[in-house]
Amino acid sequence: MPAAQAIPQSNMRESLVGFVVVILAVAIGVLTYLHKGSDAVAGYELNARLPKVDGLGVGTEVRLSGVKVGAVTGMDLDPRNYLVTVHMNIENSIKVPADSSILVTSSGLLGSSYLSITPGGDEKNLAPGGFFENVQGAIDLMNLIGRFATGAPTSNQAPQSHAPQDLGDGP
Repeated sequence: MPAAQAIPQSNMRESLVGFVVVILAVAIGVLTYLHKGSDAVAGYELNARLPKVDGLGVGTEVRLSGVKVGAVTGMDLDPRNYLVTVHMNIENSIKVPADSSILVTSSGLLGSSYLSITPGGDEKNLAPGGFFENVQGAIDLMNLIGRFATGAPTSNQAPQSHAPQDLGDGP
């Protein structure tokens, strides 16, 4: 009967390993949740109305000169003009000049999207709750690459007609 005792012992080991794996998964989940909560920084709200926000979401980084200075806290679509109001939390220690611009960009071709602030030279700063006046929405890189590869006209070029032209040599 030694074989009969080996089966329950094997089941016990598998159960113990499964239990340890579940405990580790829960611990990693709790640590991740706690770490995310610690990223919240005391700051003030700034806003931007953008025509296109592809790749942005709550928690997306806001960078100034490549350094993270805030995060997106919410987005609302205006049904009248289809602009997206992006709300962001900026660190209290960072003062953004009133004539600064903001654009949606990405870290490389396959990188994640983020908001990039280009500081202006104005003496006055954007007040808490203020809006950026100079904005640029997301650029569709795949569409741009496709147009370049196929030779299709870009949005600022008029399409060329391939219809035969009358050269005026008729009777």
